[in-house]
Amino acid sequence: MSPDVLRPRDAESAAQLVALGMRPKLLPARDPVYAALVVRYRDDDGFKDLVHRVAAGLGLVVLAVSDQSGLVLAATEDSVFEIKMDEYARRTALQNRQADKVLHGLTHLAIAALAFPRPDDLGNDAYVGRVSVDLVDAAVREACRVLEERVTGSGEDGDPRSDAPELERVWRVYLRRPAAAATKDGRVASDTTRGIAARALRFLAEQGFLVAVGEEPHRSGTYRTTPRYQVQVRELAAQRTFDELLELGVLPAPTTGGSLHVLASDVLA
Repeated sequence: MSPDVLRPRDAESAAQLVALGMRPKLLPARDPVYAALVVRYRDDDGFKDLVHRVAAGLGLVVLAVSDQSGLVLAATEDSVFEIKMDEYARRTALQNRQADKVLHGLTHLAIAALAFPRPDDLGNDAYVGRVSVDLVDAAVREACRVLEERVTGSGEDGDPRSDAPELERVWRVYLRRPAAAATKDGRVASDTTRGIAARALRFLAEQGFLVAVGEEPHRSGTYRTTPRYQVQVRELAAQRTFDELLELGVLPAPTTGGSLHVLASDVLA
């Protein structure tokens, strides 16, 4: 398709591909129309440009298109499709809105870092990481403990300096929140750190970034990563706090099969 000759059906097909990409659990392997549009995107530069323009008009950015991941999109700032941390946090029971925003953000950061703890993991399309509620909570608490020791060792009793690393500013919020507390019906309370980790993992599964594993996945809280999530984490890896968390050295090492099983507390033992 020549970029100078655009037909209505081309615009319709480009919009259809964007729409399919917004269905997070749908993959090209399960939909022949989706698969054909992915092939056309890959082989037709004019169509590819049109897809990017349609996405941009909707406040979206195309991160990747492949047979494995399908069309992966990200919302630009102030896009109607952007999910802000305020909105995400409002979906859960809150004790303190500002504090909970910090907890939710830190938890999502930890999940991404645990799922792909090495740079090579993000570059290897065959890599599959595993994360769980217990692993996420243990890793974040260990990171907070290390940060607490740093501040205590430096003799700072008050809040961290304004130029301190981002993670150093939030560790107190996490350590003050209990890890678990049962509700009247025996479930883990949603405002505990384990409850927040469970909510984050379920949300990512709903978005097609993770897949629950095990006979009773929602009870065990264990998930595996998808190609869509790998693409998203590649973008996240450019953020300062992501690097800070990795540099603390509290994340568990993956096994040769890509399964994360070592608790963070064991790493520093």
